Amino acid sequence: MDNLRIRPVETSDLPGLLDMYRQLGEDAPGVPHADPGEALRIIARIQINRSRHLLVADVDGRPVGTADLLVVDNLTHFGQSWGIVDNVIVDAPWRGFGVGRALLTEVVARARAANCYKIQLMARNDLVEAHRFFDGLGFERFAAGFRLYLTE
Repeated sequence: MDNLRIRPVETSDLPGLLDMYRQLGEDAPGVPHADPGEALRIIARIQINRSRHLLVADVDGRPVGTADLLVVDNLTHFGQSWGIVDNVIVDAPWRGFGVGRALLTEVVARARAANCYKIQLMARNDLVEAHRFFDGLGFERFAAGFRLYLTE
């Protein structure tokens, strides 16, 4: 896709991002997202954080996918950082066109540039298509994931 580019988030992407994040929560109705005013403040903080890479897949100025990479400083593995990826989503009409592959290719490139020794991500057990997608990109199923929600 010639008109696809992967770039850092811009403030103007907010409406499209919030729409895509709603797709992430379709199986968990009622999970709140940040209101638009607070979301603008959050994006501003993300943009100045050198450890965060909130990326947008852009087609003709419209966000059609996103992924968020956090690079974590580390004292093991000779001091090499590691990365964690979250909120990977491609807008439903754009799935199957290479958007997700392009996003994750850029995530891996940025993690390598940050001298990360690994990237971790989690996908819910019921997201079988996502598992196949990540398998196809070379991610390995390695460990059980655990989480503890600190809010109700």
